[in-house]
Amino acid sequence: MTEAFLVSTGVVALGEIGDKTQLLALVLAARYRRPLPIVAGILVATLANHALAAALGTWVTRAVDPQWLRWVLGGSFIVVALWLLVPDRIDAVDGPSPRRGARGAFGIFGLTTFAFFLAEMGDKTQVATIMLAARFDALVAVTAGTTLGMLIANVPAVLLGERAVKVLPVQWVHRLAAVAFAAIGAAVLAGVGS
Repeated sequence: MTEAFLVSTGVVALGEIGDKTQLLALVLAARYRRPLPIVAGILVATLANHALAAALGTWVTRAVDPQWLRWVLGGSFIVVALWLLVPDRIDAVDGPSPRRGARGAFGIFGLTTFAFFLAEMGDKTQVATIMLAARFDALVAVTAGTTLGMLIANVPAVLLGERAVKVLPVQWVHRLAAVAFAAIGAAVLAGVGS
């Protein structure tokens, strides 16, 4: 359980830096300058999205033959490692314009929750959550870890705005995350920890 939580937190925190949801956090923070409802919306959206993804990953461990699962997971981790090397852009996010319907704290919270939930659909971190839950068969630990990883990457973006992103060399962080995913994929393929 501890390993599942720590690995999930680390790889998602690294993988999220420079991701479209982090860019979305920057846009919302710059537009509304109300960090509390934005952070709360990120938390709720991530918990919902990643709990569903982890549930799918946990189901996969029971539905797929362990030998096949090992190859699918190992290959998937390596594919995500390569995917991390492709930068995200904010215009890839669909959803409502931040200028509409977000007058009060609940409006900002609702907009953030909705936008983040949609932005995470099919995103690297959602796919990673499915794979991590399938790898560790630990729904709660993986959901908690990936949610914490999202918060570690996105809360500084909300609180510090663009200054936080400018300090970190995003390309190097993505490369480090890609190495971590590739290492997990290789370990899974080699049967380490099975």
